[in-house]
Amino acid sequence: MIYIFETEILNLKLIKISLQKIYGIGNFQAILVCKQLGFASNLKTFSLTNDQILKLIKLIENSNLIITNNLKKLQLLNLKNLIDIKCYRGLRKLKGLPVRGQRTHTNGKTAKKKLVY
Repeated sequence: MIYIFETEILNLKLIKISLQKIYGIGNFQAILVCKQLGFASNLKTFSLTNDQILKLIKLIENSNLIITNNLKKLQLLNLKNLIDIKCYRGLRKLKGLPVRGQRTHTNGKTAKKKLVY
């Protein structure tokens, strides 16, 4: 098992699927990183050498990707800004109601569960 950016990367999966476990890296970014490093599409995580792991970490650090804790902080700041300026989305989020125009008469139970301040 490898730890990259405070995330546990599983050994038995493909590297492009394992990279998606890092918060902020999706399918497209994982494929791009693998192409830039020249990894095969069927490369498993356990077959990476230490040099390849270091290159992978350096590439992700040097890219303009916002990942893990930085991304979570940025999302929280954006939400707090919406609440502070008292816009419609911020007030709906504060009350725990759906934000993007969904109906609340019969559905809205899932939005009530997702209260985040």
